[in-house]
Amino acid sequence: MKFIYWGLGLLLGLLAVFLGTVQLASERVEVVELHTTDEAGEALITHLWVVDDEGYQYLRVGADGSAWYRRLQANAEIQVTRDGNTSTYTTTLRTDKSDKINQLMQEKYTWGDSFMAYAVGGRDGSIPIELHLIN
Repeated sequence: MKFIYWGLGLLLGLLAVFLGTVQLASERVEVVELHTTDEAGEALITHLWVVDDEGYQYLRVGADGSAWYRRLQANAEIQVTRDGNTSTYTTTLRTDKSDKINQLMQEKYTWGDSFMAYAVGGRDGSIPIELHLIN
């Protein structure tokens, strides 16, 4: 019976270390807040990484998508808070810039990007999302 408790404790400890590493990797460099709404109209905030290239800001979603990405696609306009400033944007998918945005994310988020890529199975097929400011 001790072996079962010891094994369970070890498993929970490893899970705590993994989740702590995910949190550290995710939040240690700049993070923006994406404001979206679900089908019920409930406002949701998602913390995401962002990079800049050629005058635009870029978010990135994995090839398999995510709930925040589906909400983003369902709305013509989204809001992003960066450096305490909230602005409204339209978005354009830029699959042609996938390699460039992945490189910029790697340079900015370093080991955190590598760790998260390993955790989700890589960056192949990831989709850069270009933000267009609405004046």
